[in-house]
Amino acid sequence: MKILVTAASRHGATQEIGAVVARALAEAGHEVDERSPSEVLSLEGYGAVVLGSAVYTAHWIPEARDLTVRLGDELRERPVWLFSSGLATQPAASANSPHEVARLREEIGAVAHRSFAGRLDRSVLSFTERTIIAGARAREGDHRDLGAVRRWGQQIAAELATRAVPVA
Repeated sequence: MKILVTAASRHGATQEIGAVVARALAEAGHEVDERSPSEVLSLEGYGAVVLGSAVYTAHWIPEARDLTVRLGDELRERPVWLFSSGLATQPAASANSPHEVARLREEIGAVAHRSFAGRLDRSVLSFTERTIIAGARAREGDHRDLGAVRRWGQQIAAELATRAVPVA
């Protein structure tokens, strides 16, 4: 099956999470395209989508939110998995559960949403982002569990194997 993996990422860490998912899907025998959400003009030809975003101030990056608006009808026609990557040390906290995810899951009929811890490098953040991070007392460093990300990609591949998914 041809699968699109698309992730909105300001500093690359969330895009790297998407790449790990893409590799797991490819290793399971799927044809996988990785694209930035702004590059995705249509979902024609894709049987499934994995869509993710970094989380800033409890929201997905606009690029990912815009994709769901532009291609909402197409997303509803195929299985979609969502993921978020946010405050590096608080993967289960409300600060890493973007406000729009519950609505998105319902609107596009997403199969699931998964939150992952992220990477925090203050040197690449804007003044506003550094101020927010200071208030959250997040620890600097790479807190991503790429093994967990890979296992999640493998779970998606296993679930796709049990679904009858028409190629759009």
